[in-house]
Amino acid sequence: MATIHHVGVIDIGKTNAKVAVVDLENRAEIGVLTRPNKVLPGPPYPHYDIDGHWDFICNALKKLNLDHGIDALSVTAHGASAVLLDKKGQLAAPVIDYEFDGPDELASEYDAIRPAFTETGSPRLRMGLNVGAQIHWQLSNDPTLHDRIATVLTYPQYWTYRLTGKLANEVTSLGCHTDLWCPQVAGFSSLVTKLGLSARMAPVKRAADLMGPLLPEVARKIGMPADLEVACGIHDSNASLYPYLLERHPPFSVISTGTWVITLAIGGVGVTLDPNRDTLINVNAHGDPVPSARFMGGREFDLVMGKRKGLCTAQDVEHVLARPIMLFPAVDPRSGPFQGKTHCWNTEETNLSDGERYAALSFYLALMTAECLKMTGARGPSLVEGPFARNSFYLDMLAAATGRLVETSSDSSTGTSIGAALLLDKKATAQASKSERSHKEETSDSRLSDYAGEWKSAVRG
Repeated sequence: MATIHHVGVIDIGKTNAKVAVVDLENRAEIGVLTRPNKVLPGPPYPHYDIDGHWDFICNALKKLNLDHGIDALSVTAHGASAVLLDKKGQLAAPVIDYEFDGPDELASEYDAIRPAFTETGSPRLRMGLNVGAQIHWQLSNDPTLHDRIATVLTYPQYWTYRLTGKLANEVTSLGCHTDLWCPQVAGFSSLVTKLGLSARMAPVKRAADLMGPLLPEVARKIGMPADLEVACGIHDSNASLYPYLLERHPPFSVISTGTWVITLAIGGVGVTLDPNRDTLINVNAHGDPVPSARFMGGREFDLVMGKRKGLCTAQDVEHVLARPIMLFPAVDPRSGPFQGKTHCWNTEETNLSDGERYAALSFYLALMTAECLKMTGARGPSLVEGPFARNSFYLDMLAAATGRLVETSSDSSTGTSIGAALLLDKKATAQASKSERSHKEETSDSRLSDYAGEWKSAVRG
């Protein structure tokens, strides 16, 4: 295997799709192109723009290769998605948007066949957030679909398939509240048999398994050699976790931020996870179970801020701490530790300045994150990846609320591309990196701790 310096990463997030070039030595993105992940309305139901993504991916890879040179490829994508292929390797049905609420129509029927939380580590989620619920709804609404399905594969591995023609499922995406996987035994759940799909599941691979070479027609289209190595691919939150699995000794937690805020506790204390509070068992790139919790923090930020600028002054923060101004959960009640509750402010919202709103919202998001960490038995430092790592108010409140060190990565605007690229760095896999690429955030302002205590008491009251 030739030395790999630059990895092209296909990174399909729920809000945006991007292609990045990652410099492995410096662990930094040196080129990025993006497009919105726009959901097509249907028919037959809201679904992802697979053709649009593929055109974007090919054009972006071609341009970025010309600009930077790409030595290998990797893929990362959001969870809660699977792809159904027919015998010709084409889509047997559009790839359903996991926020489509159609599966809720058949909730009682699905609940009668889905495995218990103790088997899968998957909480029962609304809409299509359980992949099993998506597939059950699709099969129920299209009587001909079952016979058309030849292969079921996880979403990142669909893009690997488009590149290489190789079919695979992968453990981090199977372990992302699909209801299809048993983390404790590393095998498919009983639901796969109940859905009649046991013989149609693609082979299970590890994220770092090599799947190349490229299909000849793809190599020509993107202007790259056909013998390019391609990693199997990884679920995006686990991509954020992966560098730390290589470098850190437990205990620690990784907080992946974006549309979702997902906390993953490594080496924490033993806890009993509560599926009613959106806790779950993820599966890391090595195939090991990881206690996790989540809420739609990025979505909540957008809902509260709207078109307002995410800025505030020291005076705004003083006002929020002194009065205090608090936002209580849940802005998006469909997920998270306080799902089903209606959010509220402890003051008249219309009187807030934009800066006060931003500061209070940042504190709210940190306190929600702290709650997720507590539920999963997290210990040790909290390592924040993604856009919230640039929000100093969030970081300071998170440190105050947990009483533990908070660190951020300076590698990239998001940790997912770096983690996906590292799947191809055999040196990193063999030994821990000695590079220092993080800065530490601490706070000694007791008012933050007092604020956190008052917020916690209010939400439990």
